[in-house]
Amino acid sequence: MSLFDTRVPAVLLRIDRNPFHHGTLGAVRSLGRAGVDVHVVADCAGSPVRTSRFVRRLHPPPGPDASLDDIAATLLRVAAGIARPAVLIPMDDAGAIAVGRLDKVLAPAYLLPAPPAGLPERVADKAELAAVCAALGLPHPRTTVPGSAEQAAAAAWRLGLPVVAKWSRPWLLRTGTGLRSTALVRSTQEARELYERSGEAGSPLLLQEFLPPGPGRDWFFHGYADRSGAVRAGGPGRKLHSWPRAAGLTAVGEWAPNPEVQALAERLVGELGYRGILDLDFRRCGATGRYHLLDFNPRPGAQFRLFTDSAGLDVVRAAHLDLTHRQLPDGAPRPGRAFVVENYAPLTALRPAAGGRELAWHARDDLAPGLAMSALWSRHVLRRLRGRLRRRATVVAPPRVPLVRQAPPVEPGPVEVPGSLGASGFGGDEKDEKAGSR
Repeated sequence: MSLFDTRVPAVLLRIDRNPFHHGTLGAVRSLGRAGVDVHVVADCAGSPVRTSRFVRRLHPPPGPDASLDDIAATLLRVAAGIARPAVLIPMDDAGAIAVGRLDKVLAPAYLLPAPPAGLPERVADKAELAAVCAALGLPHPRTTVPGSAEQAAAAAWRLGLPVVAKWSRPWLLRTGTGLRSTALVRSTQEARELYERSGEAGSPLLLQEFLPPGPGRDWFFHGYADRSGAVRAGGPGRKLHSWPRAAGLTAVGEWAPNPEVQALAERLVGELGYRGILDLDFRRCGATGRYHLLDFNPRPGAQFRLFTDSAGLDVVRAAHLDLTHRQLPDGAPRPGRAFVVENYAPLTALRPAAGGRELAWHARDDLAPGLAMSALWSRHVLRRLRGRLRRRATVVAPPRVPLVRQAPPVEPGPVEVPGSLGASGFGGDEKDEKAGSR
């Protein structure tokens, strides 16, 4: 007899347009293999996810600039077609925040976790997360929210170049701007220029102390906080390679015991009263040895399938079991297990893995997505190469800006949140992954 209530389907929501989002495919396969009907509300027209044999049905997603009412209408239309309550799992920050705001509207049609009101949006906001860490006394890089271009330049100098620049609410970034959710700023002039593009980003710019990467310093934690607040499934993992290098998503990760990261994650969940799936990013400071929380994502991380225990439990399966009031099995961790994203780390995908390994795209029981990804990625790389060649042929590169510049005058006014003191305001409503995070 199945552990799962297979009468209850799952609906995966992704608002972000990203054909290479392997986390969505991981959730499709995880629940589909358990016998659950999986509906996908996402832009999958050009994505390998659409070819998976475990997709029950694809549904058109809300538009890129959809309002909350538009998102609610889309989800309620899907629910009406299913005609029975379903477990709803957002796969990106924009979806998680929308579902958090719409929980009362969606609750009759969907089974949802119940975190405190507004908490998913609060922890996803990079400036707010700094304030949360300060209030709880959790290590967090020194963070400043400048109020002008000159303040941005002064803050970058004061924090110590290079610094990490983040947009407070990266889910508001629009495609076509060329802006990344996170960037490494190497000069005061770069800080000025980035601040001046705040209007395009849709949220405030924050500058953060750069903690240098190094062997064994980048960690993540995935888990599911059940209805009682206990953290189930998941565990701590070590990032071995990222894409882009040292400033992006996890291309190669390994399940590794880390009692300190585990304790920090459980403490954070307990003190905030968080419920549902979470993905945390940490970096260990080389000088102090302390683990600094960099990001809190209120949804599954793209590499969540790394944490599949001996009972086959992962965070997505844990959510379905808990929300349908089924017992979660007690599996054993599988330290040493690896996760590899083939298009970002092709050579690693071909090497033997002593502790076991899961590939993001290729699977013996679901061949089509891996083949589709290979063809799509090849076309993507060729387009990028042609674009670079055209630019080199027609554009004269500007002179390099030196790394160290004369210190700018310090203008008062930026909101600064040190790692353990202070707070910042919250207001307002994902793209590539974060520098020094996932």
